[in-house]
Amino acid sequence: MAETLLFLRQLISRPLQVSAIAPSSRFLARAMARDLGPQTGRVVEFGPGTGRLTQGILQAGVAPENLTLFEMNAEFVTHLRARFAGVTVHLAGAQTAPQLVPKGVGAVVSGLPLLSMPMALRQSIVAAAFEILAPDGIYVQFTYGPRPALDDDQIRDLGLSCTQTAYVALNLPPARVHTFRRG
Repeated sequence: MAETLLFLRQLISRPLQVSAIAPSSRFLARAMARDLGPQTGRVVEFGPGTGRLTQGILQAGVAPENLTLFEMNAEFVTHLRARFAGVTVHLAGAQTAPQLVPKGVGAVVSGLPLLSMPMALRQSIVAAAFEILAPDGIYVQFTYGPRPALDDDQIRDLGLSCTQTAYVALNLPPARVHTFRRG
């Protein structure tokens, strides 16, 4: 209940930053983390909010010391640091990941509302993810819309491929999960 109240307070005070009407469901968290586990190595999460996706990543078997979070909301950061011992939490934007995380990450999981951001910002966030990812690393992003967070031209310009890996009806609103890889 405390997590929901924190989410609602932040939604009311910072609606553009939160950009969701409810925290992600455990079903979405499971779908976002389905390709992760102890074998993934280091994982970075962009925009963890209250930590629902973070919990899914840890439940998939990623060790806390292998998980780094990037969150721009100070109250969410305080909550995340208290809730997830051993996880590194940065009060910073996703674009700063290449300055704070060594290359070779196994996966980047993003709960950022990319579709509500300007196109150039979307592209810079995804580019930052691929700057830290290992050659075979994956970028996992969900959207509430029918298409990925990047258009076909941006996917091509970044040299990526994109596959819809899940549709999660048990989320408010329903969400699609897309996995991006180097082309």
